[in-house]
Amino acid sequence: MKLPCSKPDRSAPDRRGKDAFTLAEVCVATAIAAMTVAGIIQGYTQSSKRAEWAGYSLAAQALASQRLEQTRACRWDTETGVDQLVSANFPSQTLLLDIPVVGTNAVYATNVTTITVISAAAPQLRMIRVDCTWRFPITGRVFTNTVATYRSPDA
Repeated sequence: MKLPCSKPDRSAPDRRGKDAFTLAEVCVATAIAAMTVAGIIQGYTQSSKRAEWAGYSLAAQALASQRLEQTRACRWDTETGVDQLVSANFPSQTLLLDIPVVGTNAVYATNVTTITVISAAAPQLRMIRVDCTWRFPITGRVFTNTVATYRSPDA
């Protein structure tokens, strides 16, 4: 007995080898995924460093502002002749930055106060400038935070 042979259906597309990815496609996808993950990790570490730098910078700015407030609080009275607003009363000082310290990660900053006479005649005026210099421990670079103001005698 002979069975009728059916002819293959030529209208259906050939699906052999079309359901899998080629090696090139897998390599490209893996490379893209690796670059994406590397970018995410790099972004995270960079933002972590910047956040830590911001903490150090704000602590240094607070030290500079503290010294500036000390100069603003001193007495300068032209009527009685009392003048405490002179550079000799504000020598350079080295202080610890107000950041969390664990072990040996303490960072010191140096405050330098400069008092400049702007006008010696009436109205008298002096400029007060405080520079707070500190070293960022991660990079070792030195940064300076500066704050300045003008002051006239007490009235």
